[in-house]
Amino acid sequence: MQFIDTHTHIYSEEFDSDREEIVNKAFDNSVYRMLLPNIDEKSIEPMHNLCNAFPNSIFPMMGLHPTSVGEDYQEVLARIKPLLDKRKYIAIGEIGIDLYWDKTFADQQKEALLQQFQWAVDYKLPVVIHSRDSLKEIIACIDEFNNPKLHGVFHCFTGTEDDAMSIISRGFLLGLGGVLTFKNSGLREQIKNIDMQYFILETDSPYLTPTPHRGKRNESSYITLIAQVLAHTKGISIEEVANITTNNANQLFNL
Repeated sequence: MQFIDTHTHIYSEEFDSDREEIVNKAFDNSVYRMLLPNIDEKSIEPMHNLCNAFPNSIFPMMGLHPTSVGEDYQEVLARIKPLLDKRKYIAIGEIGIDLYWDKTFADQQKEALLQQFQWAVDYKLPVVIHSRDSLKEIIACIDEFNNPKLHGVFHCFTGTEDDAMSIISRGFLLGLGGVLTFKNSGLREQIKNIDMQYFILETDSPYLTPTPHRGKRNESSYITLIAQVLAHTKGISIEEVANITTNNANQLFNL
């Protein structure tokens, strides 16, 4: 049984004291690959360092997170884009629109998203989309971009069944994380009728820690807790969840 944590920030400072231990704990808990979304220019070096330390198991993405988009986003994107020619990345991410924390740069977030959509098409890579309080806006951007080669995953999906079908119909998968384990989230009911071929698993470490560890730092080894809830929700074995979601992730990210 093997899992892929398709979205984890274990390069972040929250893991500075025990990063290697956390990685090895993930390996011990059947997580054999971990995928790292970038945040901003400061996160690039620590992300690369971790990928270099585990080149067969941990893989980087490149992109500018929406909460890092400001007045100077064009200059930042111009500095980030050349990196795509310097090493292999598995996705353009983490990109998107976030209207939860601050709407000041909403227009800039949209422009940055569309620009990074073009990177994904040009480099034949999937996108990893952050869509906090912005699903409608991002769907509109996908429709505006209107390129059948654009594909990827909506990370940390927490929407309705209708939202899921809207995402799937546009060629995207759904990233399921710790929210699935929250009793009051309602997410289990919303995804019950969605086919397993559209799911991949993620932790979003160190955030969104699954039950029973809520309130503590999240880590990649907890992917099995999410898988157990998904198996129960779908009425299948955890081995089936591992096989299907791992295959989905390997195909999406061309691993």
